[in-house]
Amino acid sequence: MTQETSGAATEAEKAAAMVVDEERRAALLRRITQEGGFAYVSSAEKAAGGDLRAAEAAREMAWEQLHSGPWHEVVPAWRDAYAMACLHVAELRAGAGDRREALRALDMGLMMGGPLLRGELDAAVHRIAAAKGPDDELVANDCAEKWTEGIYKNQNLAEALCTLPNKSLSCKEVERKSSLSLETFICDYFLRDSPVVISGCIDHWPARTKWKDIEYLKRVAGDRTIPVEVGKNYLCDEWKQELITFSQFLERIQSTNYPSNLTYLAQHPLFDQIRELRDDIMIPDYCFAGGGELRSLNAWFGPPGTVTPLHHDPHHNLFAQVVGRKYIRLYPTSASESLYPHTESMLSNSSQVDLDNIDLKEFPMVEDLDFMDCILEEGEMLYIPPKWWHYVRSLSTSFSVSFWWSAAGHS
Repeated sequence: MTQETSGAATEAEKAAAMVVDEERRAALLRRITQEGGFAYVSSAEKAAGGDLRAAEAAREMAWEQLHSGPWHEVVPAWRDAYAMACLHVAELRAGAGDRREALRALDMGLMMGGPLLRGELDAAVHRIAAAKGPDDELVANDCAEKWTEGIYKNQNLAEALCTLPNKSLSCKEVERKSSLSLETFICDYFLRDSPVVISGCIDHWPARTKWKDIEYLKRVAGDRTIPVEVGKNYLCDEWKQELITFSQFLERIQSTNYPSNLTYLAQHPLFDQIRELRDDIMIPDYCFAGGGELRSLNAWFGPPGTVTPLHHDPHHNLFAQVVGRKYIRLYPTSASESLYPHTESMLSNSSQVDLDNIDLKEFPMVEDLDFMDCILEEGEMLYIPPKWWHYVRSLSTSFSVSFWWSAAGHS
C-alpha cells in the first residue's frame, strides 16, 4: 500500500468514525426526547452549533436529572446526555482558550457520564491536554524534598508501631511470601480464604519510580479534576467530599495541617480517567484466580494519617502498596457479629467500632477477638479474601492500588 493510499484510508476511517459518532448522538437525542427532555434537546442542538450558554444549560439540565433521586434509579440515557453536554462545553471552552475549564468539563463527563461517548471524551482529553501553551508549563519548585520526606515518614518500625491501634489484643502477623507462584497462591490462600502478603511481584511497574516524582504527577495529571474525601473518615459527621484538581490535591498532601484538612483520594477509578497513570501499572496474574473477572481498579492516595475504618468488601481484593507504607488489620468473616456492623443498609459493611479509640463498654465482644495484621511495605501486595473485615491506616504519604475481582459464577 502506498503512502497516499494509506493516508486516504486513514481519512476514510476518520470520516466513517465521525458518521458513527453523529449517529450515536442523534439516537441519544431521540431517546432523551422520549424521556421528556425537550428543553435539553433544544439546548444540545444549539450547543452543537457553537452556543456556549446553551451547552452550559444542557449540562445543568442533565446534572439535575442525575441528582433527581437514588443513583441506581437514574435513567442511563441521562448519564449519556450529561457526557454529551460536557463534550460540548469542553469543545467550546477549549476553542475560547480556556483549557483548564475544558479539561474539568471532560473529567466530570468521565466521572458522571455514561459509556456511550466515553471514546469521544478520552480523545478530547488527549487532544486538549496535549495542547499546552507556554503559560501552562509546570515550573519545578522546591517541594521535592518535602515530598520525599512524606513518603519515607515512619520508616522506623518502632516509631510506626507507637501510632497503631491497640496492639495488646491477641493477634498474629499476616503470612508473607516472596514471588509466590499462581498455583501456590490458589491452593494455599485463594481457595482457603486466607490473607497473604506477597513481595517481589510489582518491582517492574513504572509506577514504582514514577509516582515518587511529584513533577511527573503534576505533568500528567495536575490539571485534571478528581473527587477527594476531606475529614477523618467516611463515618465521621464532619466528613465531606470535594472536587479539586490533582495539583491542589498534591499541595494538600504536603500541608502539615492534617487534622482540619485531611484529604484522601479514596476508592476512585483514577486509572479509567487518567490513562497515563494506568500505563504505569499492570494487572497481577493473581487477579485471574478462580476464572472470574476484574470488577474494579481503584486508587488510594493520601498523606500520613488517612484511615479507612473497619469494613468488608464483597470481592477478592489484591491491595498493592506502590509508594509508602500502611498498617492493615484484618478480622475473618466469622467475627462479623462481634464487630457490631452498622444497622443502616448503606453502612452495613462497616463496623461501629472505632479501632483508634475502642469503647469496650459499648462494644465488649471486640476485646478478645483474634485478628491478623501487618505493615504493608512499599512494593508489597496484600490479598484480602471476600467479606474479611479490614482497617487501613497510612503511615506515610501513600499511593496504593486495589484490584477487585470475582470468581467464576459469582457476581
